[in-house]
Amino acid sequence: MKISIERGTLLKAVAQAQSVVERRNTIPILANVLIEAEGDSVQFRATDLDIEVVDKAPAQVERAGATTVAATTLHEIVRKLPDGALVTLTADAATGRLAVEAGRSNFSLATLPREDFPVMASSEYHSNFAAKAAVLRRLFDKSKFAISTEETRYYLNGVYLHVSSANGGKALRAVATDGHRLARIDAELPLGAEDMPGVIVPRKTVGELRKLLDDDDMDIAVSISETKVRFATPNITLTSKVIDGTFPDYTRVIPAGNTRRLEVDAVEFAQAVDRVATVSSERSRAVKLQLEEDRLILSVNAPDSGAAEEELAVAYNDERLEIGFNAKYLLEIANQVDRENAVFMFNSSGDPTLMREGNDESAVYVVMPMRV
Repeated sequence: MKISIERGTLLKAVAQAQSVVERRNTIPILANVLIEAEGDSVQFRATDLDIEVVDKAPAQVERAGATTVAATTLHEIVRKLPDGALVTLTADAATGRLAVEAGRSNFSLATLPREDFPVMASSEYHSNFAAKAAVLRRLFDKSKFAISTEETRYYLNGVYLHVSSANGGKALRAVATDGHRLARIDAELPLGAEDMPGVIVPRKTVGELRKLLDDDDMDIAVSISETKVRFATPNITLTSKVIDGTFPDYTRVIPAGNTRRLEVDAVEFAQAVDRVATVSSERSRAVKLQLEEDRLILSVNAPDSGAAEEELAVAYNDERLEIGFNAKYLLEIANQVDRENAVFMFNSSGDPTLMREGNDESAVYVVMPMRV
């Protein structure tokens, strides 16, 4: 195999591949990227046996062929090469080496045979549809902060993507929760997605997928089966196993009867929470909210380090309420608001609180209170 490829194009493809590769693994071939050259393009394939990413890039192919080489090493080399350089990759099967040449730089890297490289078995997909990158980005970006990191409840270690009823119709819905907070985001149901099975997309896959979703107008081809999910652009295909488990009935924890309504400027609120939380002990980071007619007092009292208080003008005309929250959770939820105002719906100091963006029902957040 011998190819020439522009450094920027190569870097983008190898960066995507090396981020999928697991740093610590017992199977040497899994640290490698499979490079396959044919026609006028080259494919870079990487896997950790749960996720597989294939990146296709244009290249001058002198000799077609394939080899595998350490993904992180290749990425580091390409990253350090000068901008605009033309990189030549030559694989020599006899010596088991890959030569990387650019200008006056020459590298010789050890390779492993392509036959040893595991390719993810393709599965029959029940459901195939197209969605705009901007739609998928909103679904995953706004929900991923609530993904649980607790390994024991593995079925919460991802975003639950499914079809749901919303406002009298059907919606494509993403839900994530860790038991302390919950995010539920709806988008218009794409054509062809009506019968898709609900799947839990793992946290790592959500992170990798984010790299495919930068171009707002790009159509992403989505394929879903009971065990796998695939997202594809014309150049990149990301295939992932889904979490084998049942996502709990999240509708039970979304409060429907909360009547005390607080409306506040989302940016002002987030900044105020951040400021008062500065004095709190890292462990609990509890912030107390005191609500009275059209005013909100945020306070933190940490006996070992100090106290802080800040008052905000808000829209609130219900009876007085004192309620405490973990500052980190409040901040993360407030930071999801794209509109000016955040609307909080309270019941009592011991009940879950609901938050949404203005009157928009398509993004709903729930956060559990803390004793303060």
